[in-house]
Amino acid sequence: MSPIQTSISDVFSQLYAKNSMAFMPFITAGDPDLDFTRDLILELARQQVDLIEVGFPYSDPIADGPVIQASYTRALSKKLHVDQILQTLATIPWKQGEHRPPLVGMVSYAIVFRMGTAEFCRRAKQSGLAGLIVPDLPADEAEETTKIAQGAGLDLIQLIAPTTTPARTERILSSATGFLYCISVAGTTGVRTTLPEQLSTQLRWLKSQTKLPLAVGFGISRPEQVAELRGVADGVIVGSALVREVAAITETGATREQVLARIGELARGMHVAVRAGR
Repeated sequence: MSPIQTSISDVFSQLYAKNSMAFMPFITAGDPDLDFTRDLILELARQQVDLIEVGFPYSDPIADGPVIQASYTRALSKKLHVDQILQTLATIPWKQGEHRPPLVGMVSYAIVFRMGTAEFCRRAKQSGLAGLIVPDLPADEAEETTKIAQGAGLDLIQLIAPTTTPARTERILSSATGFLYCISVAGTTGVRTTLPEQLSTQLRWLKSQTKLPLAVGFGISRPEQVAELRGVADGVIVGSALVREVAAITETGATREQVLARIGELARGMHVAVRAGR
């Protein structure tokens, strides 16, 4: 697929020139509500994160572990609708000249299909999203969906798992744009203490197959894990560790200010780690 120049590719190009990796936190839209989602995006931007992945809650998550599943359940229990998420993203009060990381939507294909791919992509771009990750997108739909997304000015980020065959990888690479989301382990998302030894081998092989940046997710939770990925990855994605902090608002009565402060601290630690070099 011929690449287009987007805000996502710009981020990775700039970081590559600085010998830096990208840090992309994942958050769940609507947990505990959309006002907090807006505040959290602004806090993460203040901490200079490079991109932000925004999960669209869905009743049948594809590969999300218990922490993110629980966050989806909390959001959906309040009758959250996709229109509300898009409207919230569209009305974030960005200030002139402040750091504004590209937003990437993690969304089920069922949601996209229900609205219509072209209409969803149009509205996603209008809301301020720079790209989409559609984890359950059928292989035979990926090329057409990528064309529609590119026509709307969006990247369509594809996932590569440890179990992905070379033949399947070739098909994925033919329709992927923006970056590759490299799943570190077979299984679901969640905090892990170590990364699998074979991950580096897989990433090195992928680098020989594509010029797309490689961002690693599933199991990344601590700054020290970034060191394990230097030389083989271009970015790291942290989800469950942050979403678990947000759960404290509902589960332990922590204030929103306390949770924002804790997440800000985590983001600062990861920011320092990725800036230490690729």
